[in-house]
Amino acid sequence: MQDLFSILQSSPVLLTSLIFIVGLLIGSFLNVVIYRLPIMMQRGWKKECTEYLELKRSDEDNEPFNLTLPLSRCPNCNADIKPYQNIPVVSYLFLKGKCANCKAHISLRYPLIESFTGIVSAIVAWHFGYSIEMFFALILTWSLVALSFIDLDHQLLPDSINFPLLWLGLFLSLFSVFTDSHSSIIGALAGYLSLWSVYQVFKLVTSKEGMGYGDFKLLAVFGAWFGWQYLPMIILFSSLVGAVIGISMIIFVKKDKNIPIPFGPYLATAGWIAMIWGDKINSLYLSSVGM
Repeated sequence: MQDLFSILQSSPVLLTSLIFIVGLLIGSFLNVVIYRLPIMMQRGWKKECTEYLELKRSDEDNEPFNLTLPLSRCPNCNADIKPYQNIPVVSYLFLKGKCANCKAHISLRYPLIESFTGIVSAIVAWHFGYSIEMFFALILTWSLVALSFIDLDHQLLPDSINFPLLWLGLFLSLFSVFTDSHSSIIGALAGYLSLWSVYQVFKLVTSKEGMGYGDFKLLAVFGAWFGWQYLPMIILFSSLVGAVIGISMIIFVKKDKNIPIPFGPYLATAGWIAMIWGDKINSLYLSSVGM
């Protein structure tokens, strides 16, 4: 085992290739999380309401539904998906994007999420190398993938992902993994309060809610992980990308401007870019202004 660790430390190509494969496997699991976690949350809310109102629960509500049960099955014919039919990307290509039983079309989104997760995981491995930073950066990366797609689908950024990330970032700062504790604590506070303040001002002026509390918590996560120094960059990048995409959708796709656009994916993208290239971007900016 020690020899394997030594090889991974000395061979960035081998490490990156291995993490890419791991990323594909994690991407397959993230597809489950992205689909099931919002349903689990909705069932939890429904359970609380029925118990409070003393209503009878349906048989469906009493059936187990979590990240492991029931087993994966085709939504069209309910046939169980065998393990060899669930190999990331490969199974989709082998089955030609169709269910092995009923030949119903399988969404291209599944292999795309698996491939995307593998690629960003490989980038993290190449950037950080074999290190403790790489291990935790992968955890953050995989969590951001799940958060982004859940927000795209349901406009939700689950606390069950945000809060563990927040506490993990604060814990890591005790050992100066990405930043020191002083910067981390201030970053968490500043991250949350900055967007919370914008939200309150926007609501006061327009009587509308401009974003959700999940966005505040996600920016607090980045503040806890990387320190307050990275927050202006993350806010600027996410706002620019969000504005460009939002305006483009209104102009070219004719999207109703009154329909809210999830901000979480833009925050997640900006935070991930800051994690990988933040130092270079900051240095480039400072040199451009003569500092």
